[in-house]
Amino acid sequence: MRNTRLTRALASFTLALAVLCALAFVGTAVTHILDDGAVCAKTDFWHNATLEGGVPVSAGVKASSSTTRLCQDSPSAGQRAADLGNLLPWWLFGSVALLLFSRLLAAVVREGPFTAPVASRIFSLGWFLTAGTPVAGLLVGWSQSWLVGSMAPMIGSGPAISGSMVLVLVGLATVIMGKIMREGVHMREDLEGTI
Repeated sequence: MRNTRLTRALASFTLALAVLCALAFVGTAVTHILDDGAVCAKTDFWHNATLEGGVPVSAGVKASSSTTRLCQDSPSAGQRAADLGNLLPWWLFGSVALLLFSRLLAAVVREGPFTAPVASRIFSLGWFLTAGTPVAGLLVGWSQSWLVGSMAPMIGSGPAISGSMVLVLVGLATVIMGKIMREGVHMREDLEGTI
């Protein structure tokens, strides 16, 4: 017997979170497109640079910078787009992942936990997490790298991955779980057909 009340509540909650992430995605995009202020980025390129005389420290202590904040007062369209690339990919990724998870829970309520639609949705969610995490991280990292490189050409820019890639492991585990469930469903159907 499955607890459909809890599963239904979780499905509604994750759907609401997916909608909130989608609204944050749209709101962030609109406010950044309409904003005509400065665009800022942080870099750790000078993370070992010594700070001369600007930081009050005790005798014998050396201070060094960890990050440098760069701001462009009148950014180009490319810099504005790169600034959006720092924010939007993770909002979109989160929204789609939560929507897929909500659909999975809705299928559990509707069909039951050990059915072909649930196994298929688990498999799809796993592949989305596995492929989407590095893609979103690459978009954010490369946007950040390009933005910093456009403000400080001596740094240069290139492909970079931002954020934790732990969700890749979660995605692979979910793909495996989906395959196991799919095989279990086929075995149960075969047994029901022979009885």
